[in-house]
Amino acid sequence: MIASERGEVGLAAGVDLLRAGASAMDAVEAAVRVVESNEADHYVGVGGLPNLLGEVELDASIMDGATRRAGAVAAVSGFPHPISIARAVCERLPQHLLLVGAGAERFADEAGIERGPTLTDEAVQMWRRGLSAAGIDAAEARHGPGERAYRERVLERLASMPVPGGPWDTVNVLALDAAGNLAVGVSTSGYPWKYPGRVSDSAIIGAGNYCDNAVGGAACTGRGELAIRGTTARSVLHALAAGASPEDACAAGLAETLELPDDFRSPLQALCLAPDGRHGGASTIAGASYAVMTADDETFEVRKRRQV
Repeated sequence: MIASERGEVGLAAGVDLLRAGASAMDAVEAAVRVVESNEADHYVGVGGLPNLLGEVELDASIMDGATRRAGAVAAVSGFPHPISIARAVCERLPQHLLLVGAGAERFADEAGIERGPTLTDEAVQMWRRGLSAAGIDAAEARHGPGERAYRERVLERLASMPVPGGPWDTVNVLALDAAGNLAVGVSTSGYPWKYPGRVSDSAIIGAGNYCDNAVGGAACTGRGELAIRGTTARSVLHALAAGASPEDACAAGLAETLELPDDFRSPLQALCLAPDGRHGGASTIAGASYAVMTADDETFEVRKRRQV
């Protein structure tokens, strides 16, 4: 199994299932659920940073490489585990693939998926500090001028909306099971201060997630709008199918987004797992990493991503 930054907290749970003979889908869902439960992670699940109105909206998707069936949800509130709703869509509502908002929440209730709080006091404080002058300066220093432009536009929006009284990224988990089947799961709370109803690449098959046993699995984190415009996860697998290594394929997929005009540009990253177990990652920033763990390992190992 491999996972994006902060996804390593769930790898042990997923690998335990793989050791017991579980499917890659089971392992991916279990690993992502651990990440979604981690209140210290403010970009996924419980503790995720809120939207423009101070409400947490979550997106997720899961894809089975054996069948290329997938399930996805977006703009979900009140459910700490959108990955489980996404899997339920895949397996219990096969006539559809993506549900959003109230419809996804209604289906989750029908499927018996647990409700629970997602907004924490710490996330609220981070949400507020992120729009301060100091918070905007720090964001620009870390992510570039596109991040400043994004947050300044948020302040403009807030000035025209009722203000509530009270670093972002996604998690990717990719697994290969003993039967040779691949699965990819993606979960996020999306951009802090996003416009209500905004859907990220995490819920878009082909953009933030794609999986095919015949080729490999790929997933993205970061500037989701770029991944959607570049269909980046699918692009990574096109490069892999053409003979590139997983790392080179990730770099190629990201390279296709570099010339896209974007006033709000910020980092974009990709991960890839091949059917033979090879893996790799790339990022548009230096120093990015991902985690890997196999059934023979006692703990995860951190690997560097290539900078594009």
